[in-house]
Amino acid sequence: MKVFLTGGSGMVGHNFLEHPSASKLKIFSPDIPDLNLFDYAAVKTYLERVKPDIIIHAAGRVGGIQANMAYPVAFLLENLDMGRNIVWAARNCGVKKLINLGSSCMYPRNAPNPLKEEMILQGELEPTNEGYALAKTVVSRLCAYISKEAPEFRYKTLIPCNLYGRWDKFAPEHSHMIPSVIRKLHLAKLNGEKAVEIWGDGTARREFMYAGDIADCIHKAVTDFDTLPDLMNVGLGRDYSINDYYQTAAEVVGYTGAFTHDLTKPVGMKQKLIDTTRASAWGWKPSTPLKDGISKAYEFFLQHAV
Repeated sequence: MKVFLTGGSGMVGHNFLEHPSASKLKIFSPDIPDLNLFDYAAVKTYLERVKPDIIIHAAGRVGGIQANMAYPVAFLLENLDMGRNIVWAARNCGVKKLINLGSSCMYPRNAPNPLKEEMILQGELEPTNEGYALAKTVVSRLCAYISKEAPEFRYKTLIPCNLYGRWDKFAPEHSHMIPSVIRKLHLAKLNGEKAVEIWGDGTARREFMYAGDIADCIHKAVTDFDTLPDLMNVGLGRDYSINDYYQTAAEVVGYTGAFTHDLTKPVGMKQKLIDTTRASAWGWKPSTPLKDGISKAYEFFLQHAV
């Protein structure tokens, strides 16, 4: 099977390529200099030449709360332009199967947890990452509209919870919470800091899944595409507090100092837990415990990001 993967140099793409099942596929994943996803004509020409059996759209501008707040224009436009170009070029080139990667940021900020797929567009988005969420929502809807107009085109969206793991971004200006925490605690240990600051009171709850697990789900989606729901959450089905993540990461890193809380800092949504009923019914669940996942992420950090 010929697979066109966008975002092969990103965390999800790297983990997809490292998965044991990748050797069974013929994967095309051009680097950024070889294919400009912001250029619709270039994307269409590439698809016409490669003629993939299925597309996995995992490329995107991603980042944590600081990056989203600082660059909302880029998070909106870049993710919207890439998604639109990939999906529309696929449609015009006759590619019948596509798996689009959405985000749990697509859910309304005040929606009751756990977040069910039908809640999308049912309320106001979280302001701290609204641009990113809008782009992801529009691309997901474009996939659904194309499939509705022409049912032979089956364009489906997976909605992962927050992710972390190997090939993550650890620089604080770009990183999500877990890689940021790993880096912060590592430096605190090296510098002998007696305390590490946590934004907010640490009681906000988040669902972070190891990136190797989303890669496993995508591989199953390629193999079992016909039974894959059109829109499906991919996550743990349980969450942890910010304090829990700091404590677990501290155990992995070996940091033994104290924690303080800055109550003036933004924390985003108090809880963001997705409902995994559809994924469970489809026959998939993640397999990496939190401490094991953080250990793998820390090992990668020591090898590549220090």
